Amino acid sequence: MVTSMTGYGKATKDLGSTKITVQIKSLNSKGMDLNVKLPSIYREKELEVRSMLSNLLQRGKVDLILTTENQDDSSRLSINTKLFKSHYHTLKKLKTELGDTDPSDLIRLVCGLPEVMVTETKELDESEWKEVVSVINEAVKELEAFRQQEGDTLKEEFTLRVTTISQLLEDVKLYEEDRIKTVRERITKHLDELISADNYDKDRLEQELVFYMEKFDVTEEKVRLKGHCEYFIETMNEEGAQGKKLGFISQEMGREINTLGSKANDSNIQKLVVAMKDELEKIKEQVLNTL
Repeated sequence: MVTSMTGYGKATKDLGSTKITVQIKSLNSKGMDLNVKLPSIYREKELEVRSMLSNLLQRGKVDLILTTENQDDSSRLSINTKLFKSHYHTLKKLKTELGDTDPSDLIRLVCGLPEVMVTETKELDESEWKEVVSVINEAVKELEAFRQQEGDTLKEEFTLRVTTISQLLEDVKLYEEDRIKTVRERITKHLDELISADNYDKDRLEQELVFYMEKFDVTEEKVRLKGHCEYFIETMNEEGAQGKKLGFISQEMGREINTLGSKANDSNIQKLVVAMKDELEKIKEQVLNTL
């Protein structure tokens, strides 16, 4: 089954006074590359989130961002009044001694000092965390649906490209008769020259002929390439993540196409080989994005 590594998912949920938003996106990667951003209150659960995402998504460059929004009027930010007054009066006295009587910037300056502004913290509630996990799962499901939709497009693309390569391989037959005729004439001409000269080694000649025939015979390459094309389509329709396997098959297809080109010795077949390579490069580009 073809599934893309590219996707996006988003889910939100109201938990009383807090609104949870989870955004998750993924791109192609050789392995699992996770980047998780959580609010400080959920930071202790980062390893759990990473493990969950690794099991569900398997592979890809995945970014998850979880944000919270306080929906009531109460603020978790407070001022340490005692410390604020102490800093304020100390700085005001110092400014007066320096001849600066303008206190307008003092409040902003004091608010920026350490421990003056205090953020109230609360303990993580496990029942709340279960709700958060459900939001993460919902975002992951949306991401997976996106990946599958992209995968269906990839499947159509692969089918088109592999079918084109198979058709180009069939077209090789159109030029094989002329190719064989040319090769036969070349061999015959060389043999006539050798026989007329009457200075050749018969055993060596037989060896050279065998080597020459093997060099120009492309039957095995055609059979193997056809088999690889069929195996690619078969693997593409199997269950599970098949991206790496499809990558290996495309490499084998490339080897046979290259060998076919090196043995062709025919301009028309060479053109077909170039067209096959072009189709295969498009396959390889998309395989990199396949789960």
